[in-house]
Amino acid sequence: MEIKEIKEIKETKETKETKEIQAKRKVREGFVSSDKMDKTIVVKVSRSVRHRLYKRTIRQTTTLKAHDEKNQCKVGDKVRIVETRPLSATKRWRLLEIVERAKGVQAAA
Repeated sequence: MEIKEIKEIKETKETKETKEIQAKRKVREGFVSSDKMDKTIVVKVSRSVRHRLYKRTIRQTTTLKAHDEKNQCKVGDKVRIVETRPLSATKRWRLLEIVERAKGVQAAA
């Protein structure tokens, strides 16, 4: 009977570990480059990478589409987005928060 109990404990530990791994989601920070779509924003995320051969630091930019439920973001805002399930053909990110509002950019009437 003790052997069965040990197996059950091992199984529960493994499931807890897998649950923790599944809960971890990628978080990125970038600037809104477009807000023309309904409930969708386009975010440009920059990262610095070292060139393999020349050892020079290069800035690479990735364009991601994120879900903005309340249409509250404007072009130039600094935002934090989190990875989520596929919401459309190209949208796999969701707006987490607006870190900083754009300065000097006025909304069109």
